[in-house]
Amino acid sequence: MIYGEPRLTHDVDLVLELEASDADRLVQAFPLKEFYVPPEEVVELEARRAQRGSFNIIHHATGYKCDIYVCGRDPLHSWALSKRRAVQLADSTVWFAPPEYVILRKLEFYREGKSPKHLADIRGMLATSQIDVAEVDRRAGELGLSAEWNSVRDTV
Repeated sequence: MIYGEPRLTHDVDLVLELEASDADRLVQAFPLKEFYVPPEEVVELEARRAQRGSFNIIHHATGYKCDIYVCGRDPLHSWALSKRRAVQLADSTVWFAPPEYVILRKLEFYREGKSPKHLADIRGMLATSQIDVAEVDRRAGELGLSAEWNSVRDTV
């Protein structure tokens, strides 16, 4: 985890600007002998969704999973991509979503599944990262997440 406190996971979450016409290139980029990749038609379908398009790619040998969320026309994804942050890791530049976006998505996932890991992640982020609290307040209100946000924010 780039923000907050690390925890052991075997996955990475990516938000991609992906058009249906890109599905074949994406599927071909991951050899089927090494990776589980959904069929091209599934990737195309998910890329066409206006919101909440997603699929997984899994490395067979390690079980590591990549959860891919398609940007679509989701305004929060678009905002996050416009505010992404570059981090230099070794000889590569890696782009990360702003921590405020991560908090908002974790609040959504918490609302849907009630898994306490999302709240623990948010607390860790609030304790260790610089967060634009006013931005989270505003966007949480827009997304109907104010109650969840206020409850976790008040515990830090």
